[in-house]
Amino acid sequence: MIVINKIAVLTSGGDCPGMNAAIRGVVRAAQAKNIEVFGVHNGYVGLIGKQIVPLDSRAVSDTIHRGGTFLGTARSEEFRTSAGQQKALANLQELGIDGLVVIGGDGSLSGARILGEMGMKVAGIPGTIDNDLWGTEYTVGADTAVNTVVDAIDKIRDTASAHGRVMVVEVMGRESGWIALTAGFAGGAELILIPEIAYDLNRVCERVKEAVANKHHCIIVIAEGAGNGMAIGDHIHRKTGLETRVSVLGHIQRGGSPTVFDRVLASRLGAGAVKALLDGKTNVMLGCQGANIVAIDFADALGQKKVIDAEEFNLASIMSI
Repeated sequence: MIVINKIAVLTSGGDCPGMNAAIRGVVRAAQAKNIEVFGVHNGYVGLIGKQIVPLDSRAVSDTIHRGGTFLGTARSEEFRTSAGQQKALANLQELGIDGLVVIGGDGSLSGARILGEMGMKVAGIPGTIDNDLWGTEYTVGADTAVNTVVDAIDKIRDTASAHGRVMVVEVMGRESGWIALTAGFAGGAELILIPEIAYDLNRVCERVKEAVANKHHCIIVIAEGAGNGMAIGDHIHRKTGLETRVSVLGHIQRGGSPTVFDRVLASRLGAGAVKALLDGKTNVMLGCQGANIVAIDFADALGQKKVIDAEEFNLASIMSI
């Protein structure tokens, strides 16, 4: 175990439910080892601007159930520059900070990797609703997001059934269809469209007509990266003549109180980040594999692409018949 006296923690990129629980996990695990903790407001913007304040156990009280991030988050163009990176590192060094924990998605963890290569001891916690980081079965916020989407699908199905409508539900996921696939599967959607798997709109329209004939309604879940929900809804209406409505769920997917799963996962990853730094590990992302919390090198976590499970996609299609 190496000597770590001060740790800083920041949240960066898009917010997600469970970030506060992860911050809390870092703070309480560090304080149990008599390590001082500092919170960085507004991500890398705050790191460059020296918006760094002490955090203690009281500061994270009553935060485990809150969505968003009380530290704030922002995207920083300045941090993309060498001068910005040097300034961020200098601010950490000036305060005598020995280690940094970054909570966020691939862009945020790429920033952590840069600081690690510059000499700062860093550990990352994957916080993104897209669940698209390699090496971990779940990222913080993903479970809450899909539960939010499933709740919306359940409600939308009620009105779809009542009116005999086709309902297109557009969810987040520019490059990853995990939210659409998981929520569509759990919500019993008749069709799921994701960016990883090509589809034919004419075949989609045929499937829609089959579903309406059999069930009197049809639910289509589409990831934003697989097409524009409004345009697809309009196309289906013109080709089939069926009454079609579109719901774009948008940022509701990012908010809300985290699920039990996300609260526990975030807390374990926060504690795992502190342990990793004390064990002398750096440039690593903490993740969950089965029941275990593991440290994955940034080179692997950020250098490899997490792929959609084709078998799960096929099973979701079978279950929708």
